[in-house]
Formats: sequence, C-alpha cells, structure tokens
Amino acid sequence: MYVVMVYDVAVERVARVLKTGRRYLTWVQNSVLEGELTPAQFARLKRDIEKVINADEDSVLFYTLRSAQDVRREQMGVKKGEPEWLV
Repeated sequence: MYVVMVYDVAVERVARVLKTGRRYLTWVQNSVLEGELTPAQFARLKRDIEKVINADEDSVLFYTLRSAQDVRREQMGVKKGEPEWLV
C-alpha cells in the first residue's frame, strides 16, 4: 500500500517524529512523508510513532492508497524531498 503521513506535533517532538517516519517513508516536504509499505511495515510505523507523540497534544494523519500508481500529485514552487519513484 502507498502511505502518506502528515504530522503536526509540538516543536520538541518534530525531530523524533521525522526520524521515525524516515525509517519507513521518504520525506517530501515539511511534516509530510510518503512511500510504499507492506501492511506489517505500516503497523510498525504506527506503533513507533505512537511511542514518540503525545496523543493529547499532537496530530498525525495517515492516508493510504492501494499503490503508488494510484497517486496523482502536482507540485508548485520549490521541490524539497522527492520520492524515488518520481525522479
């Protein structure tokens, strides 16, 4: 499955959330990561993120699609990170 992770967390946890997310996904923009994961990898990612965030203060969203072929993305302005399959 293709996963897009978007997060809004307290400043003191941003680096840890990004580092955890990058173990599984590709950073594409501030607070946004995406990539192809197996169901087991997705479950581990969610478990690892849950350990880092404060559920009373932070927000993490996961969007799932069947595959990278289902993703349509348009970009305007400066390119930051790029998923490898788009290069």
